[in-house]
Amino acid sequence: RWLRLLAARGVQELVLVNRPWPREVRLPKTLFTISTLTRLYIGVWKFPDAAGLQDASFPHLRELGIFSVSVEDGDIDAVVTRSPALEILNIQGSMKGVRLRLVSNSLRCVQIRSFAMESIDVVNAPRLECLLVSECLDPAGGSCTRIKIGHVPKLKLLGYLEPGKFVLEIQDTVIMVIHIQPPNDLSTLLEFAKIAVQCAIILSEFGPFQAGIKTNASMMVTSVKTLSLRVRFGVYDDVKMVPAFLKCFPNVEALHITSEKCDQLTGKFDLEFWEEVGPIVSVFLRLKVITFCEYRAKQDELAFLQYIF
Repeated sequence: RWLRLLAARGVQELVLVNRPWPREVRLPKTLFTISTLTRLYIGVWKFPDAAGLQDASFPHLRELGIFSVSVEDGDIDAVVTRSPALEILNIQGSMKGVRLRLVSNSLRCVQIRSFAMESIDVVNAPRLECLLVSECLDPAGGSCTRIKIGHVPKLKLLGYLEPGKFVLEIQDTVIMVIHIQPPNDLSTLLEFAKIAVQCAIILSEFGPFQAGIKTNASMMVTSVKTLSLRVRFGVYDDVKMVPAFLKCFPNVEALHITSEKCDQLTGKFDLEFWEEVGPIVSVFLRLKVITFCEYRAKQDELAFLQYIF
């Protein structure tokens, strides 16, 4: 009843938090019909079923925050689709791995923090300028979160990419590390060839595939000016992906690195490794600002800084 009263009075800003727990209490369907809202933050709820979102309409909503809300695949997508003026989307706190698919002509900033995501697919967001993904939880099964970047011609700020936790996909190109033992028969070699067709970057543990990372125009997001990475410099998969990520964003002017603590080292990377990587356009020509947080004076960190400078 009180939500109907707020709707009748034309409420524009609303913070709706369910207290106390649990968060299995469903959001009132009436909320999704308050068409006057411009700013909405919801916390500790459960989204209504798909039928409850059919009448959702937020024609004036510019900012949406979703905190510790139980959602299913498609729930957030549906609200974004029904919010043609939405510019800011904040998502934080969920233990269930979901797939997020964003199509919006109005979104300018998306922030996702401490959220279990199987995939984040930015299909079409022509006005998106900022995409921040931080402290994503491991989805079910412990697999990496896939971040797919589609049509984002105005994207300028991207972070905080974690090479060991994220699989980056640009258009239809997958950037990833694959551990493959040397093929000793024709069938295995053919299988490897199939994988190579699907993935533009293959970093293996043997032979000529170790050296060099090639990129082409379809793998690059040229609009990004600021890039943030969180790297475990003693972990094989993390460090091997750093040059790949850098080459995908050739116009980066500000690079922010956070050195994450690693409990178990899986490799050592000295200056020779980085010299074999070769020159990266964004590093040697366009980089103007670099910050390095949580520096521990480890050899792997020092080698990376020597390469940069």
